[in-house]
Amino acid sequence: MSKPLVAIVGRPNVGKSTFFNRVSGQKLSIVEDTPGVTRDRLYADAEWCGKPFTLIDTGGIEIKSTDEMWKHIKSQAEIAIETADVIIFFCDAKTGLTASDYDVADMLRRSGKPIVLAVNKLDTYKEEILFDFYELGLGVPFGISSEQAKGLGDLLDEVCSYFDQVETEEDADRLKIAIVGKPNAGKSRLTNKLLGYDRTIVSNVAGTTRDAIDTPIEVNGKKYTLIDTAGIRKKR
Repeated sequence: MSKPLVAIVGRPNVGKSTFFNRVSGQKLSIVEDTPGVTRDRLYADAEWCGKPFTLIDTGGIEIKSTDEMWKHIKSQAEIAIETADVIIFFCDAKTGLTASDYDVADMLRRSGKPIVLAVNKLDTYKEEILFDFYELGLGVPFGISSEQAKGLGDLLDEVCSYFDQVETEEDADRLKIAIVGKPNAGKSRLTNKLLGYDRTIVSNVAGTTRDAIDTPIEVNGKKYTLIDTAGIRKKR
């Protein structure tokens, strides 16, 4: 890896993608109020106070769901957790603590990684709203509003405080290869075949891949980045 990896993790619809876009300064991740919009891992470079890092946006985790799509989203999030140096655990101030939050918290504790607790959608700061989130046992909750860019500085200061423990290497010369085509042409299947594992969801339903998905790969000592893209539709 070229920079510390920071995974954004939480249940569906808590504002992970809004934070991802805000901090990276790019609208890379689709943002909607519908749970399940983000399905695969998305990567973007970011910087805070002169410290560069790479953000990983993940889909919302529904640990107890038996639906194949949600099981794949959970699998993708688990890979992000395993590879991350720091994890930002997102909760929602408006809905408060839920059973799903406790389930995700238990999953993250087992990772042994540094965890920074973010309580999002706190548009008007009220400290008493944060009190319940101490019950998760993950330290001090940081009240933020990704939509309004409130409280992000303190949160990112905490995240960056763990970077001194991370060993990095430079890979700026990595060649990027985009896989492009119409919907349901087999782009994701080709990506997974080249990587040797299921990086993206493969389905016969057109439009399963919603975002452009970057994945590093090394072949014969040479470094590349494969980019699986959403299907291109001709404008009518």
